[in-house]
Amino acid sequence: QVQLVESGGGLVQAGGSLRLSCTASGRPFSSLVMGWFRQAPGKGREFVVSISRSGSSTYYADSVKDRVTISRDNAENTVYLQMNSLKPEDTAVYYCAASDARAVAPSKDDHYNYWGQGTQVTVSS
Repeated sequence: QVQLVESGGGLVQAGGSLRLSCTASGRPFSSLVMGWFRQAPGKGREFVVSISRSGSSTYYADSVKDRVTISRDNAENTVYLQMNSLKPEDTAVYYCAASDARAVAPSKDDHYNYWGQGTQVTVSS
């Protein structure tokens, strides 16, 4: 019902920046709560940030809240993740996720119905 496609990952030096994008199709975008999760080598999936349907509310993990900004453009069916001051520990596969549930706990990965394939972010020291 919902398809998600991520882009924008790559290799960056520590202290650099990347902007990830996720475009959704198959459902009115404004009906979806959107989130970003990441999984580093040898670790479990970690919540990064989420944004409400209208974009009026955002929720950030403490580890990234001073360096990351989430935004959405409902006219373009796209959510963005701007990452600045990147650190080697940010290296991970980043996943876009969406939920069309009536109520969502934004940091809980099992509350999201749809997932993208992921995009690799590598930060070198």
